[in-house]
Amino acid sequence: MQIKRNILLNPGPATTTDSVKLAQVVPDICPREKEFAGLMKGLRNDLLKVVHAPADQYTAVLFCGSGTINIDICLNSLLPEGKKVLVINNGAYNTRAVEVCQMYHLPHIDLKSSVFERPDLALVEKTLQENDDIAMVYCCHHETGTGVLNPIREIGALAHKYGAIFVSDTTSSLGMIPLDVIKDNVDFCMASAQKGLMAMSGLSFIIGREDIIRASKNYPTRSYYTNLYLQYEYFEKTGEMHFTPPVQTIYATIQALKEYFAEGEEAKFARHHRVYEAIHRGIDKLGFETVIDPKIESGLVVSVKYPDDPNWDFEKVHDYCFERGFTIYPGKISTSNTFRLCALGAIDEPDIVAFFESFTEALDTFKIKHR
Repeated sequence: MQIKRNILLNPGPATTTDSVKLAQVVPDICPREKEFAGLMKGLRNDLLKVVHAPADQYTAVLFCGSGTINIDICLNSLLPEGKKVLVINNGAYNTRAVEVCQMYHLPHIDLKSSVFERPDLALVEKTLQENDDIAMVYCCHHETGTGVLNPIREIGALAHKYGAIFVSDTTSSLGMIPLDVIKDNVDFCMASAQKGLMAMSGLSFIIGREDIIRASKNYPTRSYYTNLYLQYEYFEKTGEMHFTPPVQTIYATIQALKEYFAEGEEAKFARHHRVYEAIHRGIDKLGFETVIDPKIESGLVVSVKYPDDPNWDFEKVHDYCFERGFTIYPGKISTSNTFRLCALGAIDEPDIVAFFESFTEALDTFKIKHR
């Protein structure tokens, strides 16, 4: 089967291998069959291995939905009565967590800081000292809107020092940046299959401490479909999702995990970093500017300033590249006009070299100045 290969430089869904795509072509099966429950059990166990989570302390719970469903689940399910969430907010995806708190009317502190910088750890500790009713500290690991990598190990240590649990949105880092939930002080992390694992959209998962999930049975219930304990309990009793799972996506994710372990954690991280460095080289060669200090970048997303040129038109440049098999993505910084180039997916350095050939052609076609 000939499948056209597109190079996706957006922050997910990511470019996939043909073998992951074709893993979805399977005989139809009822997801309530024991055979399918066995597949999900193996998948849940393998997800623990990705983040080095001990199976006697942590579990993985699968959900049907995009990555945002995980934010909703953790916030609405893991906050005890009369307690607060501290959201360490330096970007669009931490802001999304604040919005979830607002929608559920959860007591919370929005500790907002510059999207161009890492959080101030001294201010985090001061906030924890002054609010002894904080039960959950929440922070996105990799702010995908900018490319800033947050210091979750240090934040998690502070949360634990003051008796709170630490929840981190690892949607755009898990499976790319090595993560060890014990060493990194993470009680709960989350992702969706179509990003770091390079599978398909529709499956999300939360990896977290089983003792806290069990304790949450007695917390206020704020949702039915997105209640973590309810889904966990159903898996433990039946091996199945409470509601219909994304069957084909699960087959694709199982194949993607096989390929993840075959490539290896360190080799995969090194490949993503090669792509990231190639992106920076291409941007520098054209004389474009980036907005985030490389010292605090994740190595996965590069936010590029629009050039100061009246001929610049993002949509025209996007469409030119898209027609040639390359996808670029708008920025997510409200105060700056940017676009993003991302190092996710089944791509490598030669793909970036080929992209910049098309990108440069687009600039020349539309008479946009560059070096």
